[in-house]
Amino acid sequence: MTKIWKITEADLTNADNQEALLEQLEEIKIAFTYGEIIGIPTETVYGLAADARNSEAINKIFSAKGRPGDNPLIIHIHDISQLEDFTAVLDERVLSLMEAFWPGPISFILPLTGDYLSSTAVAELDSVAVRMPSHPVGRKILQHADMPLAAPSANISGKPSPTNAQHVIDDLEDRVYGVVDSESAIYGIESTVLDCTQFPYRIARPGAVTKEQLEAVLESAVDTVSSQTDKPISPGMKYKHYAPSQPLIVIEGGINNNTKLPVERTQKVGIIAPETSREFIGEDIQFISLCRDRNSYREAARNLYSALRIMDNSDVDIIFIHGFDKVPESEGLMNRIYKATGNEVIQGG
Repeated sequence: MTKIWKITEADLTNADNQEALLEQLEEIKIAFTYGEIIGIPTETVYGLAADARNSEAINKIFSAKGRPGDNPLIIHIHDISQLEDFTAVLDERVLSLMEAFWPGPISFILPLTGDYLSSTAVAELDSVAVRMPSHPVGRKILQHADMPLAAPSANISGKPSPTNAQHVIDDLEDRVYGVVDSESAIYGIESTVLDCTQFPYRIARPGAVTKEQLEAVLESAVDTVSSQTDKPISPGMKYKHYAPSQPLIVIEGGINNNTKLPVERTQKVGIIAPETSREFIGEDIQFISLCRDRNSYREAARNLYSALRIMDNSDVDIIFIHGFDKVPESEGLMNRIYKATGNEVIQGG
């Protein structure tokens, strides 16, 4: 039976709760030490964590998720000094980016050195993606465990990622040792991944930290890695991800009275879109409001996976989702939407 630990941000500073908190944290650390896998909160999505040095534990992650073995895992740390165990000397430009954005929703791909980490965790690559999450409870767990934790999203591979503990339980109950029940993710999509093994640096996966923000710190250009690669260097590059079981199609250009949906008369239809689109959607269509309006990119990203999960569990036959304008702030959001649809697109009105 999956064990549940309830730890909130308030528990971290509650003087009357410190003994109970320490007991929970110690239980979690011991579980990691013995090779167990645990769902933990981060500010991006919930992660399925295990000791990154333990190949048996890493194999449990791949098995629980049904994840392809060539899809590398991101290693989570709480202190930059931990990098000394498994990466080369860092370039000053990388350090400047870490200083600017860590803790936070960005992962850096760095040269891998030695055999400190499980080769399974990094998919036999000579590089490793690392990040330092900012979720207070996630950071506390990392600090107390004091070990590098490999932690991909805590969901069935290919399905919408989890943004709260219940999503993890829904997907992985009885496949994992435990789940930490804490505050939901505030970003709602996975971290930006920046490949720092060559210069100019390259974005391997867009996220909340944008190309423009990176270039402002570096004072130089940042490229983008092509997703058409046989051996992915980052999660989210090669495979269809984040998808419900029903067909999912992007409506580019927005929804209005002229939008024609390619559906059969007998099909039950679902639409995920900003609240301002509601007036154009018939009462016979299941509608989920993703955000206030078409410019609310951060809100849309935070709600995206929950909306996809609701539709996945509904009786609709086909789902349409609003396509947002292609601006820097929407790049991570639209990357996830296109990945979820397999690039199936129609034009709006």
